[in-house]
Formats: sequence, structure tokens, C-alpha cells
Amino acid sequence: MSQDLKALSHEPEYEAQLRLLQIELVKLQRQIIASGLRLLVILEGRDAAGKDGTIKCITQHLSPRETKVVALGKPSSREEGEWYFQRYVAQLPSSGECALFNRSWYNRAGVEKVMSFCTDIQYKQFMSSVNEFEGLLVDSDIQIIKYYLDIDKQEQAARLESRKTDPLKQWKISPIDEQAQHKWNDYSLARDLMLAQTSSKKAPWTVINANSKKHAHLNLIRDLLSRVSYPSKDEKILGVDPEIVMPCPPLGSKPPKLAP
Repeated sequence: MSQDLKALSHEPEYEAQLRLLQIELVKLQRQIIASGLRLLVILEGRDAAGKDGTIKCITQHLSPRETKVVALGKPSSREEGEWYFQRYVAQLPSSGECALFNRSWYNRAGVEKVMSFCTDIQYKQFMSSVNEFEGLLVDSDIQIIKYYLDIDKQEQAARLESRKTDPLKQWKISPIDEQAQHKWNDYSLARDLMLAQTSSKKAPWTVINANSKKHAHLNLIRDLLSRVSYPSKDEKILGVDPEIVMPCPPLGSKPPKLAP
């Protein structure tokens, strides 16, 4: 269901649509709590692709006691000596909880690989074990939904520049940002390998075209709501734009056509 770009450029129209979806998210959370569901939503993507804003839209009206946003920093020296997944396991949702990972164990397939923060052996070990690891989580009744937010190079450049000039975005600036444009092609290759090799049947990837932040917010939330069962779901507002929401094909296949 394609959205009208001009209509969404007006804030009241966007806010009206977002409000309806946030009402659905509250319904979903009631069901998560009542049924003891454990929901894990993973958000990966390009630097400046809009993960923070998307998570804010999802969690804005949810109960903070049953909603956990996880954005882990650089591992400590002790954590570097642990099993790679160990510090993430500690953050998994418990019964009746929803956890949103703002970046995740897929750091190893992306920034760590591109920036040489891990060895080739560590990278290969991760890629050969992550599907089995996620399969164990799913078999333990944790529902995993994985999103990759993608933007083109020009849009990324504009957003990174905005961080430098907007005093309210200064906290987002990091040394890694400076490499995002220089290593664009390396990140593209790492992304394509990750999507092709880790979009498993139990935990598939969905790519979100995030060049338009508002369209990305609305369509990702619609897709998320459509994947989880809950009472009184308003199906008529959950149609997604196929040019924005792109499910990844099975393991070993080429991912959707993305920004090179």
C-alpha cells in the first residue's frame, strides 16, 4: 500500500497515522504481558539510518517496565574474553517483555568486520554459528524479528553533516561516523554477505528503505504489528509499501536490490 509522499510531508498527517499505529502497539504489549510472550526486535543498518528515531516511535507509549531498549557500548576487557554472545544473552527478554536491540551481535558482521575490530577467524566463527544460536532462541520461545535500515550514500552524507551542525545531535557523533562514507563499499559488501548468509527460516531479515524517515517509521511498525498475533488487531491500517519493506529471501540467495 503505497503512501502519499506529499501528504506525509505534513506533520499532522504523519502524527495521525503514527498515533493509530501506537495504539496498536499498546494492544500488542497487553497481549505480550498477558501471554508471557518474549519478543526480540533487532534493528541494524547504515550509520545515520534512523534506528534511534524508529525505536523512539515504537516505545513512546509503551510501559517501560515491560519494554527494554538495549544499546550496548564497546565491550570491556573482561567481556572481550567471554563467549561473544554472552553479554547479549544477559539482555534477552523475559516472559512478558519486549526487547529492542539498537545494534546487536551483528556488530561482528558489520562494523567489526569493516573496521578490523575482529579477526577473520572471529568473523568466520560468528557467521558460521549465528543461525544456530538464533535457532536455539526461537526454539526457546523467543520470537525474533530482524530489520536492516538502509539509506543511500547521499542521504547518509546529509544526515552525518546534520549531526555536526545541530547542537541537539552532538551526542550522536562518533569516530566511526567519519569512516562511514569512506568505507561505503566495504559496508555494502559486509551488508550483502550478512543478509545472504543469516536470513534463516527461523529468523529472517527484512530490509527497510529508510531514505524517508517518516515512511520508514510507519512501514516498519506496520510490518512489526503484522507479524505478532494480538486481539482486536486493526488489519486495515497495517498494509506496507513494498518499496519500503523488503523481506529477504532464503539463506544463500541474493538480498533485495539495495543501495550499492
